[in-house]
Amino acid sequence: MTKTSWTIGDHGGGDGGHRQGDQGKAGFCWIHLDGRDAEAMAWLETGGGHGGESLPPTARSNLTTAETRPRCQPLDDGVIINLRGPRAGADDEGDELVSIRIWAERGRIVSVTYRRLAGLEELRDRMAAGEFLDPGDLIAALAVQISHQLDPVVADLGDQVDECELSLSEEGFYLRREIARARSKAIGYRRFIVPQRQALESMALLQQDWIEDEDRVHLREAADRFARMAEELEAVRERSALLHEQITDLRAEKIDRRSLVIAIVALIFLPLTFVTGLFGMNVDGIPYAHHPASFWVVTGFSLFIGAGVAVWFAAARWFRS
Repeated sequence: MTKTSWTIGDHGGGDGGHRQGDQGKAGFCWIHLDGRDAEAMAWLETGGGHGGESLPPTARSNLTTAETRPRCQPLDDGVIINLRGPRAGADDEGDELVSIRIWAERGRIVSVTYRRLAGLEELRDRMAAGEFLDPGDLIAALAVQISHQLDPVVADLGDQVDECELSLSEEGFYLRREIARARSKAIGYRRFIVPQRQALESMALLQQDWIEDEDRVHLREAADRFARMAEELEAVRERSALLHEQITDLRAEKIDRRSLVIAIVALIFLPLTFVTGLFGMNVDGIPYAHHPASFWVVTGFSLFIGAGVAVWFAAARWFRS
């Protein structure tokens, strides 16, 4: 059994083969399993017996599911709830939000994570210190902790988009990648934050006797935070899309201005090219071919044609961007 799987608290009976941690003062036990721990998952597959009680098959199936989304589902006298929180390691691959699968019933919580969840050790220490008296306290504390952790992350995304909007006047086309990253993160966070809010709201309405009124208040508070984060993420996504469109328009406008300059220059030199080509033919019979002032006459005539065309373009307001 690795140190990432542990049991805290007392539920009566043995520990089901788990490493017994600090008992604390809680009237329930918290069994946390690392999905990468073969021994812990083998214990779970055998039924999760603890103190003469085993997990329902539906609960075991939820705890071992590879891909999950936040949800809350009552089952008999317990609750299946899946939440998502920030990952503990910045070098960890996969989604930014790590899933924790929970089966909660009177006297016991069984949770499973396949990747490190930030703040889980802090909750374990708080439970060992006797801060949580029932499963409702622990789940409410977990939801509040996740909401506090994600709040500044979502705010940073909004600030990042604000900075991009301020830099947009400088025609910084390099911002496209930064905006795309912010939009991608906002979409990824919103994918789990919206259903997580719904799951917490659903759990706050459950009529389980181990969910106290104070727990419901904390659950609704966390759900409200997730609702505000979902609105902020939606705003970040929409603003990012708008900024991307504005950058595309600025780029197209810049290309149009440059194309206009090229077209003006080409049109100015078009008649000059005709004149120089006409008098540059290497054939006999060109008038004034041997006249000493013929070169300056042709040059002056070309300058007169070019200036005349430029004046016409200026009068037609082609030089205005």
